[in-house]
Parts: sequence; C-alpha cells; structure tokens
Amino acid sequence: MKKIIISTLIFSLCLNCLYAGNWPAWRGTDAKGSTDSGNYPTELNLKKNLLWKASLPDKGCSTPIVWKGSIFLTCPINGEDGVLSFSITGEKNWQTKIGPQRKGKHLNGSGSNPSLITDGQNLYALFKSGNLACLNRDGEILWQKDLSSYGKDTLYWDFGTSPILSSNYLIVALMRKGNSWLLAFDPSSGEVAWKKERNYQTPPECDHSYATPTLIKHKGKEAILVWGAERLSAHSAEDGEMHWVSTGFNPKQKKNWVVVGSQVVTGDIAIVPYGRGTHLTGIRMGGEGDVTKTHRLWTRSDTGCFVPSPAVSDGKVYILRDRGEVHCIDPKTGKSEWEDAFPRASSSYYGSPMIAGTKLYAPREDGVILIADISNGFKYLGKYDMGERVIASPVPVNDHILIRGEQNLLYFGG
Repeated sequence: MKKIIISTLIFSLCLNCLYAGNWPAWRGTDAKGSTDSGNYPTELNLKKNLLWKASLPDKGCSTPIVWKGSIFLTCPINGEDGVLSFSITGEKNWQTKIGPQRKGKHLNGSGSNPSLITDGQNLYALFKSGNLACLNRDGEILWQKDLSSYGKDTLYWDFGTSPILSSNYLIVALMRKGNSWLLAFDPSSGEVAWKKERNYQTPPECDHSYATPTLIKHKGKEAILVWGAERLSAHSAEDGEMHWVSTGFNPKQKKNWVVVGSQVVTGDIAIVPYGRGTHLTGIRMGGEGDVTKTHRLWTRSDTGCFVPSPAVSDGKVYILRDRGEVHCIDPKTGKSEWEDAFPRASSSYYGSPMIAGTKLYAPREDGVILIADISNGFKYLGKYDMGERVIASPVPVNDHILIRGEQNLLYFGG
C-alpha cells in the first residue's frame, strides 16, 4: 500500500510539472512573451541537444501553443487551413482540415499566421481566409464561421492578428481600411455576442493593423486593449463600448505607418511601438474618453520595434529591433536600463522575442536563433541555425524550447 501511495504521489508531481509548461496563447498565459521561472537551454544545437524533430505538411508562421502535454498549431494541409496536434515527445496526435486556405504572399508570411488560443477545454483557430473555428482537444470541429462576410481584407500583407479570450467571449479584431471590426463570439456556439465598428480616416495604410488585442482590467472589470488606426483604445469586454482612447501617434500624418508589432502591458502601463520601428511610448491606462493629453507618460523617437512585439520580464520591457538591437526599458520612465545588440547580419528579425528564466531567445528570419543571458545586463551566448526559416516565436516548455520552422517542429532540451 505504501508503495502505491508513493508511486501515485510521484506520478502526480510529474503531471503537475508537465502542466506547469502550459503556453495557451501566442504570447503565453499573460500576453507578456515570457516565463519567469526555469532553467532553459543556453544553446539550441541540432547535433547536441535536439530531442526530436517533426515534419509539418506545409508552410505556416503561427507560434504553437502548449496545453497539458500537447502541442497545437495552425498549418496548411493539402490546400486547406488546418490545425495539428503533437505530443510533447514529437508524435502527431491528429490533424483537422477547416476549409480552403488563402495563401500568404509575403516571404515571411502565410495563410496560417494567427496562433491558436485555448481555454483549457477547446481550441480556437483563425486564418487569413476568414475561417474561424472551435475544436475540442481531440481535433473535432465544434463550430465554424466565415468572417469574410465582414468585408474585404484590404491588408497589404498577410493577416496576422491572433484571437484572444475574455471570461465570457472569444474576441477577434479585424483592422483594415473601411471595414474594421471588434467582434465577440460565444465560445460555446460561435454566435456573435456583440460587434463594434472601428473605422477612422488615416493616411494610406495607417488604418491597417496586424497587432493582437490584450485583455486588461478597467475599474475592476475586463476590457479589451486594441492598437491600430493611430489609436490605442480600451473597450468593455461585455459589450464592446469604448472606455478611453489615446491618439496623436502620427502628428505629421505620414503614410504607411502601419501597425505590425503588438502593444504590451505591464502593471497599469501600456507600451506601444509605432512609426515603423522608430518610436515607442508609454501610456498609463485608465480614465474616460480621450486621454491623449493626460495619460501619455513618455515618448521616445530614438528606439522602437517594427515587426517583433516587445516582451515583459521582471517589470522591465525588452524590445528586439529589426536589425538585432536589444533594449531593456523601464516602463515608468521610458529610460533604457541598458542597450546592446546581437551580431549584425543581412537578415532581419520578424518573430517576437521570448524570455525564459534569465534568457532571451530571438528568432531571425533566416532561421538562426540567437540567445542572450539578461540576468545582469546583456550577455551574448550564441547563435544556432535551425536549417530552415523561422518566423514564429520560440515557446518555453518546462526547461525545454519548442521552435516552429517553416517545415518542422524542433524540441530542444538542456
């Protein structure tokens, strides 16, 4: 009897350890792109610490999610939008086709750019085609919608906004010229709970946004933070009504200041990258109506990030610039704690950085992952070639690192 109790306890501890590695959405549990605890690899060497490699059916660029020992990701399957599941040991669990895909047109894009999100029970998938679907964790489709009915996709490049979940709804942002929407769906049925238009007059392309909304609190209640069309706005998660808005991001009305990288939140401050990687601002969230003049804390025009989104760790904001510069910034003042850089190369950074423990992982478009220790400033640890292009962000899983390339999933140990 004693042996059975001990064995059961050990099994339970192993399960708890396994489930602690959940990464339920594009930027993790709290949308910060980081996990504070753990001892993660200092190298991602194909010959030394690659534990397994699993082939994918086609090119997709979404970051995988992980839940209770299973990996889930979107990917084209024989010309259709698809969702795949793998075990944490690399075996394919299942694959499900959703509907005809709409292919990507950018070298670093695909029709499967948005990441899945899970509430622990079901999976929610969104694609460039407009396909929106809910699946259970066994891959069965529970409901499906076609969002193309909300208007033409006028984005110059490939749709990349991931869905998010509030306590009651699945939230999707469609931000493009003339037909921008914030949509809330009942996650159990797919029925529209509410919808709000979000259309504004801007210079060309400035009303296009590839950013993912963030779930925040406003006066103790859930709200949706949306960045695009030269506006950062907070909306009630219950009915979509706008609480507050901050503007003034393009005073000279420049063309093509499109939003690609998403905002990030730490405490009551939103950090917003804009101006194609040339500007960064900190905005104190809250208030009512137009808070442009009262809530902007600081603005910098000497730093920023265009495609990669910032990450937050230990109360600091980390930005990875398109050419490999890394800046650690105090969100309250906007001042740099330090500034450094990865070695220069001809390729740019498209995937967003991920921080695991004390290490920052930066995916470069040519498939090289660069690593730095940021426990005390910036200490460059090395670069590792995956052998294929990498646009998705790295994912931390219980002291392991999951990399999604264009052709394969790769899983590295310590």
